[in-house]
Amino acid sequence: MLASYIDQAMELAVYEIVEEDQTYWGKIPSLQGVWANYQTLEGCRRELREALSDWLALRLHLGLTIPVIVGINLNELTKPV
Repeated sequence: MLASYIDQAMELAVYEIVEEDQTYWGKIPSLQGVWANYQTLEGCRRELREALSDWLALRLHLGLTIPVIVGINLNELTKPV
């Protein structure tokens, strides 16, 4: 479930070139605070995936709400069984 969430979230990522230094900047618009910047597009994608993974781990640890993406609801992971 977690891997699927990450894959689907990465499909929503948008990238642009920062004119001042010709680096790539990427973000996942529906996930506030998930962004990355790197010299290459592929590097930016890697950094963005890592930022997303860390963001999810922190939110799960703190019990914070995680936006549902394409029907994948990670908030169910924090509910007691």
